[in-house]
Amino acid sequence: MQCAVTVRRLSAAGVGVACWATASAWAQAASDAVATAASGVAAGAASVPEGATAAATSATATAVATGVPLLTPVAQISAGDTAWMISATALVLLMTIPGLALFYAGMVRKKNVLGTMAQVLAVCALVSLLWFGWGYSLAFMPGSPWLGSGIATFLSTVQFHKAAGLVSTHPLAPTIPESVYVMFQLSFAIITPALIVGAFAERMRFAALLWFMGLWSILVYSPVAHWVWASDGWLAQRGALDFAGGTVVHINAGIAGLVAAFMLGKRKGYGQVALMPSNLAYTAIGASLLWVGWMGFNGGSAGAADGRAGMAMLVTQLGAAAAALAWMLAEWIVRRTPTLLGLCSGAVAGLVAITPASGFVSPTSAVLIGVAAGVGCYWGATGLKRLLGADDSLDVFGVHGVGGIIGALMTGWLADPEIGGVEGSVLTQGLAVLATLVYSGVASAVILRLVDWVIGLRITDKQESDGLDLSQHGERVE
Repeated sequence: MQCAVTVRRLSAAGVGVACWATASAWAQAASDAVATAASGVAAGAASVPEGATAAATSATATAVATGVPLLTPVAQISAGDTAWMISATALVLLMTIPGLALFYAGMVRKKNVLGTMAQVLAVCALVSLLWFGWGYSLAFMPGSPWLGSGIATFLSTVQFHKAAGLVSTHPLAPTIPESVYVMFQLSFAIITPALIVGAFAERMRFAALLWFMGLWSILVYSPVAHWVWASDGWLAQRGALDFAGGTVVHINAGIAGLVAAFMLGKRKGYGQVALMPSNLAYTAIGASLLWVGWMGFNGGSAGAADGRAGMAMLVTQLGAAAAALAWMLAEWIVRRTPTLLGLCSGAVAGLVAITPASGFVSPTSAVLIGVAAGVGCYWGATGLKRLLGADDSLDVFGVHGVGGIIGALMTGWLADPEIGGVEGSVLTQGLAVLATLVYSGVASAVILRLVDWVIGLRITDKQESDGLDLSQHGERVE
């Protein structure tokens, strides 16, 4: 389950030591259980020996309490939950490739379409390997309230023993294989840095982007995910509510994007000439894919095929629809013209804002959140953007940062204990918002400064004039 508040909270004292001891116990349990089962199979047993189940269960009892993955008999895995989570994972991955790639590519100028899509695709590949190496372990293994441990580096805890009838599971999602949980969380780790691409569109060096995204994924995303979603995370222990990523994904990416926009400076001609989008049809297709994929984003965060997943999907649809119409109406009043881009942006704003609340609120509350997000994010992408003076090219902070803040705070106000089983607190939500803004903002600035010092962040004036497609990749759209 994505939301750690439903999991038994741990005492911060002693968790780090206990988890390492448990890791050894887990490894020994795995070895013993597999050996027991293998001997039974070799002897011609018709089913998994009782000794395998007993060894896995008894030796990993401590693992359940400390949040370390454990070996579980395959027979105890829910086929329905597993099938839903595999489907949800595919939907979330669809949000980035091709959803976000098309959404962003349609809003940049023609000479930057391929470069923008290459950036999103490269982030997907890079973060996947970093998640395999260190990201998952730092985010979801027990360690300290601030950061996980190295127990699961290179996915060493992910096990499947067909002959023994055993598979590893994570305590936050005990009814599905750990491999599925790892993949579901990876899809979130992929889209978060990919969102940042829109803030500095059309002007960052491709090599600099790879270094920044790699470091940011490990040093910013994984710690914030641990704070909010791991059972021993300090914000989880304080009762912060983030069902599917309002703080971890959207506020985190939004403030990083704003910092990047400031540090790279404005595009040439910004505010002086019209920087027209290349193809808003791409943007509409991308937004539609995001909307559909968001059903897996929020519904899958229930961790099971159950009533909460169904409610999360319903409120996601209502929040997005309300925000799309609210943005359209605000734009119609202010500019006298409703636009396709406005409808797309409003829908995404609603999806962002309902994300932290989706497992906690009623349909009526979802509509309220959507209306607030539609109007609030329209201002964020127009009035606030002018006040800040940053060239946030594709309104990453205006939509994801502002929408995430609206959603997080309204979750504290509107959370229904009958739906989510927990009470909300606006003060606690405000603490989570502030902590994410400060840490992600400062850490992003440090990483960007380091990358700039080593290899340089921004392309040259000539390269910017030629466009990313030609200057960074030697390609172009005919």
